[in-house]
This record gives sequence, C-alpha cells and structure tokens, in this order.
Amino acid sequence: MGVYPRKRARSIIARVRRWARIDEVKPLGFAGYKVGMLHVIRVETNPNSPFYGQEVMKATTVVEVPPLRVLGIRLYSDTPYGMKTLTELWDKELLTSAIEGKDDYVKKFVKDLRKVFTLPDPEKLPDRSEVEKKIEEVKDGVSEVRLIVATQPRKAGIHKKKPELFEIPVGGSIDKALKYALEKLGKELSISEVFKPGQYIDVIAVTKGKGLQGVVKRFNVKILPRWHKHRKGHRRIGSVGPTKPAIMFTTPRAGQTGFHQRTEYNKLILRIGKASDDDFKVNPDGGWPRYGLVKSEYVLIEGSIPGPPKRLVKLRFPIRPKTTEEVKVNIVYASTSPVEVRRHVA
Repeated sequence: MGVYPRKRARSIIARVRRWARIDEVKPLGFAGYKVGMLHVIRVETNPNSPFYGQEVMKATTVVEVPPLRVLGIRLYSDTPYGMKTLTELWDKELLTSAIEGKDDYVKKFVKDLRKVFTLPDPEKLPDRSEVEKKIEEVKDGVSEVRLIVATQPRKAGIHKKKPELFEIPVGGSIDKALKYALEKLGKELSISEVFKPGQYIDVIAVTKGKGLQGVVKRFNVKILPRWHKHRKGHRRIGSVGPTKPAIMFTTPRAGQTGFHQRTEYNKLILRIGKASDDDFKVNPDGGWPRYGLVKSEYVLIEGSIPGPPKRLVKLRFPIRPKTTEEVKVNIVYASTSPVEVRRHVA
C-alpha cells in the first residue's frame, strides 16, 4: 500500500520532492545514466557483520555520470503558499554563443530545450552586474538557492543528443550558497565535487515499464486450480469483495505495471572513477548490453537501482541516513567478463 497509486509516472525524469539539508556549501544532488550491473569482491568493514574482515561478493550497479553544465541560478522564497520564485539568473554568454552558433553542442541543446522549456532570449537578458545588484536587494527574502543544470549525454556512451534540464539546491548558508552559485554559473559540475566513495546516498528513478498486466504478475495473486470449479478462469481473483458502497481500492485489479517513480534509500557508493583509469577496468569486452561503452566518469553503487539501462537516475544526500560516518571501501576484484555481465542483465 506504500506504493499506491500504481500509475505511470508523469515524466521519465524523476522528480525529487525533498532534499536533505547539509551545512557544507555544495550541490545536494547529481544525476547520471544507468549502465548495468556487475559484481565486486570487497572486504567487509562493518564490525557488526559476521563476515567482518572477510572478502564478500556484492552485486553492484554502474551509473555513468558525465559533468553537468550550470545554465542558471534560481532563487526561492518560502511563503505560506509554498516556495515562490524571487528571481533567476541565466548564463548570458552561454545562450548568446548558442544563438550565434559558436558552440554547436550548446546551439543544439538550447534549440531543443526551447521546444519544451521557456528559456529567456539572450538579447533581452540584463547584464550580470545588474542581476547581481537585484540579488543583493532581494537577498533577505531568499530561503533557497538552486542551480539550473543540464546533462551532457554526448559525453556519455548512450548515443543521445538532447539533454535533460532540472534544478539542484545548494547547501550551506544563503550568502555562501549565492557566492558558490555565481562562481559555478556557466561552468561544469563534476560528481567528485558532490559525493565521495564510502558515502550513503538515495537513488531516485523511474522503473522499467511493463505496460498493462494481469493480477498474477501485478499483485502476485495465486493461480487457481485447473478444474471445473474455476471454469471462469484461473489467472484471476476469486471475488472482488463487497460492492456497496464501492469495490475497495485494495482489491487487486489488472492495470499499469512498471514505469513508476521509486526511491531507494541509503545505497553505498563503492567507487567514483573515470573510464580512462588504468587501475580499474569498468567496460567489458564488446561494451555493455543495451548501453555501449562508458566514456566519462562513473560511480559504482552497491546493490540494484530502479530503471532499465540508459534511464536517467538522480542521486541525492540521504534523507534518512543510516550513519554520518564514511564507510571504508576496499575493492579486491571487479568482474567485467562479458558472460558474467550479460548474466546480470538477463
């Protein structure tokens, strides 16, 4: 009942409704593309585990995390009616170069995003000094500072051009968050600036869609015996229950299965690295099934996460953390054999 209603997510890009609050001045989350799964052998460092000090095998998910590009800053004010936008600042040089065609990649994604989002006209944007002056005027009413970022899928191995656009809050005090946001405007944001190996994070994504399914697959209803007493069907419920005043919403019925937004809490980061690292091979021979090759930075997350390969995955600081201490991670071996990788996918 904790996952009702079982209906399709509104967007293939997961929506983060809550963010953890930290004192450190840094973005509160990141995003990447799910690649696939492998298994690693690492030394168990939890003193409460019966395998403490021994080598254990863990299923691991690979997420490619190319740098995010900071396009703008948006300031929010907390009102009795919720968060309201005070003002926003876009990188004028970035949008101008896109219109003039100086940067082909920027030109492409700004043109694509304008079909979906209402982006400002660079010619009508005020200068940075004017906006900073306006920010100083409204600074007392600011309750949250957020970065408007865009993914860079061309730097990943998924053969995709159009990026995703979303917001990420900045931690710390308002003054320090504003200073950090202005420094990052128009620049790239790396995963290593946000998270470190040994940290716990929350993973938010949209699960693999399975379309309309019956009650057996959707709710694990028991299949009825195949004899004359069940002549009306076997893969169905025996009774819908009382019909007055109405059929209860808890009654299993056929309907949409999968493509739901789900949150996995407290997933351990085992490693953050680059595909070019010689000491750790992350790409199997022939590439990842249904993905390709990891070309940029990646993160190894212990356990499974929602979604199929190539699905955008959002990472945030844990909203209900297990512990504030970092876990020591010692990876002894990681399997990138094509046979074993395909076994995980299957």
